[in-house]
Amino acid sequence: MKLISWNVNGLRACMGKGFLDFLKASDADIVCLQETKMQREQADFIIDGYEEYWNSAEKKGYSGTAVFTKKPPLSVSYGIGIPEHDTEGRVITAEFPDFFLVNVYTPNSQQELARLPYRMQWEDAFRDYLKTLDQKKPLIVCGDMNVAHEEIDLKNPKTNRKNAGFTDEERQKMTELLSSGFIDTFRLLYPDTEGVYSWWSYRFHAREKNAGWRIDYFLVSDRLKDRVSDSRIDTDVFGSDHCPIELILKESD
Repeated sequence: MKLISWNVNGLRACMGKGFLDFLKASDADIVCLQETKMQREQADFIIDGYEEYWNSAEKKGYSGTAVFTKKPPLSVSYGIGIPEHDTEGRVITAEFPDFFLVNVYTPNSQQELARLPYRMQWEDAFRDYLKTLDQKKPLIVCGDMNVAHEEIDLKNPKTNRKNAGFTDEERQKMTELLSSGFIDTFRLLYPDTEGVYSWWSYRFHAREKNAGWRIDYFLVSDRLKDRVSDSRIDTDVFGSDHCPIELILKESD
């Protein structure tokens, strides 16, 4: 089974940069998008062969997630069940026979860490949500989680210590999440790989210089570890300031 996650930074803009060609070529079973920045009714496209599930922010042109899947899920839910966290279209959960898929777009802590206090509340609530789900069946959690967990996960760790996405507080929350029974699949397979990132600033020719951050993840419950065949970062795919990431999962016995 092949899953793809991609922060498209505006799906309509990404459509004009080859999104549908990428989707067709990838032939993924499930595609999770973040930062769609649109309502479904604004779309003038059809995704052939996929069922679509959208969670859009109440604020137009902001945030939002979507899941496209070839295999119909048993059920789909939106948000994490807490009103103050569920107005920005940040989470879609799709239940399949042997796992829950959770597509997430974690809130950015913003310039001067203006939203860091809210981010901390979100992290605790989201972790509790995942732990509750994980008691029912194992999880695949994917998306833009807006944190580079370790120094190896960004080009310039020393100069970014107090910047959104690499604060001690955000990194600690990722550590706590992984300690709750989840695995970062990329680091499971490639623990020492350097220089592979999933996001680059549009400024300072960052992508040309590969001055990037790895802030997009496929996490799995510990008990899915043996089914992880590969976890890839498609750095050669353009169309957004993020690139897509992939998870290849062996079928269950």
